[in-house]
Amino acid sequence: MSDNKNPERVAAGLKAAINNPAVGDEARERASERLQNMDVQYTDKDPNASKQGTGDAHTNQVLGGYKATLKNDNAGEEAKAHARDVLDEHGASYEPMSTRKENPDPERVASGYKATMKNPNTSEDVKRNAQEYLEENDEDY
Repeated sequence: MSDNKNPERVAAGLKAAINNPAVGDEARERASERLQNMDVQYTDKDPNASKQGTGDAHTNQVLGGYKATLKNDNAGEEAKAHARDVLDEHGASYEPMSTRKENPDPERVASGYKATMKNPNTSEDVKRNAQEYLEENDEDY
């Protein structure tokens, strides 16, 4: 394998070749051997092991799709119940942030104010308000 190729993509290609019925037996066998010789970190990923917020973009996109199902008027009750089950299983909230009763995460609030301070399109009044919040909460900006 060439050093400039992404090993995760190479592993994905090998898996695709193994599962493609149009690929011959010999090629499947070679792909299987190459896959077995690859580093475990690229070949033994469990797609269900990741939880929301860990940075796994695919899982977060899938969970976002389930959230969208809940808002879709054309989705049946069975589909919506399944979406709720999946979101619960992953510890993801399916309520819009604006309707959640718990207090907002202080770290996210501080991050928002820090972004406000760096935004060139933000007015000076808003920046002053953000600066006051950050100073009151001992946050660097």
